[in-house]
Amino acid sequence: MTDFRFSTPLEVRYSDLDAQGHLNHAKYFSFMEQARFKYILALGLWSDTDDFNAVGQIVAEAACAYKRPVMLGQVVEVGVRVSRVGNKSMIMEYEMRVEGEEVAAGRTVQVAYDYSAGQSIPIPPEWRTKIEAFEGE
Repeated sequence: MTDFRFSTPLEVRYSDLDAQGHLNHAKYFSFMEQARFKYILALGLWSDTDDFNAVGQIVAEAACAYKRPVMLGQVVEVGVRVSRVGNKSMIMEYEMRVEGEEVAAGRTVQVAYDYSAGQSIPIPPEWRTKIEAFEGE
């Protein structure tokens, strides 16, 4: 994974396929979501996994560039990184590879969010510290 300090393998399941027998375009976003969840846990940005509202972020924007089809049973290595931390949002980038070959690239904008108040909030300082320490910025 080029410049990605975190990655996780995800296997393509039968339920992930479309009528043409390859990974459905919408499932790439599910793969990004699962990898993002693992990244958040690995960095300690979400410590109370019993409270889904405690994660404190929502997806404001998502994009994916599809490069090659992915088939049943293949393992997709999904790289995740935070490329920018702003005041209330951060940009996360994704690189998906099968056997070393890039199959897709994605990007999401995550907004820090207070579910109780129903509004966006500044990025918590502890998130910023953990992300910068991990990403080397």
